[in-house]
Amino acid sequence: MTVASLVLHMFPASHYNEKARWALDWKGLAHQRVSHLPGPHLLSIRRLSGQVQTPVLSMDGRVIPGSAPIIDALERAFPARPLYPEDPAQREQALSVQRHFDAEVGPAVRTVIFSALILEPDFLCATFARTQPRWQRALYRAAYPLLKGPIASGNGVNPTNVERSFARTELALDETARMLGPSGQLVGSGFSVADLTVAALLAPLVSLSHPDMARPRPVPARVLELSARFEKHAAVQWVREQYAKHRPASCAVSA
Repeated sequence: MTVASLVLHMFPASHYNEKARWALDWKGLAHQRVSHLPGPHLLSIRRLSGQVQTPVLSMDGRVIPGSAPIIDALERAFPARPLYPEDPAQREQALSVQRHFDAEVGPAVRTVIFSALILEPDFLCATFARTQPRWQRALYRAAYPLLKGPIASGNGVNPTNVERSFARTELALDETARMLGPSGQLVGSGFSVADLTVAALLAPLVSLSHPDMARPRPVPARVLELSARFEKHAAVQWVREQYAKHRPASCAVSA
């Protein structure tokens, strides 16, 4: 399969998109990345995939939306460096962890992060438009007053849901710490889709140096205070360890 056969459509800053990037990089697969701007992405992603969520992977003529289906397709097409445990019981356990965190934790973490980002328009726009040409970044920032309401609504930023999402996020950190086995992994002794999913979905809470998740500088005080709230939790330290031990450099290449 050629590089042109693997094209990831994504937001540069999104934990679900990070799951797909991590899987591609873990398997050492050269691929192209096409970054979209939240909001303006709706038309192009719908035209490509029939729905509006990222990530979307184009793979050898197939269009695969969603981080979990992307990982599953990569596992089937590229079995080397597997993310699914060989043991059937452990495989089901790892996939169950992925389903749970995708459905329950990812949305909560997103709301928590956007509760701060929505109040920092310069930083929000820099975060999501950083891979775009300068003129496009300027246009996106100028349009922010019109985009703020839909962004807040689309990410669940309202007082009731923000409070619920903070509680759900803290519960997820506790769950993660309890799941850790003697190996330091969540299922069995090796790195799996469970570890990738949990680390990627919690990553927005953590200040990380990996280029795919590093924050633009300067980071506003409000965002730093949000990270500091979780900094000492054992699960946050575990996320750092997973990135240090198991997050490869990007395999993305130019078209």
